[in-house]
Amino acid sequence: MAEIQLAIEGEDAVAATEALLAIPGISGNYAVSSEAEEREPVVTTVATIVGIVGGSIAIAEQIRKWYQEYQAKQSGKRIEKVLIVGRNGRRLLLKDATLEEIRQILES
Repeated sequence: MAEIQLAIEGEDAVAATEALLAIPGISGNYAVSSEAEEREPVVTTVATIVGIVGGSIAIAEQIRKWYQEYQAKQSGKRIEKVLIVGRNGRRLLLKDATLEEIRQILES
């Protein structure tokens, strides 16, 4: 499997990224964007998913659930934007993405 990248932006980006990579079936790593240091308090992380175990529809459901949970956080710290970049360069914002669109990015 080729790499899929997710750019996660928001005050809680690091914790959200760690939670994403803790989802069973997803393996990868992340780095904090160098731009994040200049634009506090907004942080941007770039996660690289290098392996997906299991069906892409199940992983797509887990990614969508993860995103919705972070959007609904009441603690004040949230993620503002998540962009998935597929292996073919296709980009998808998770804000209004359907389960099918997420699955297509994972498979393309």
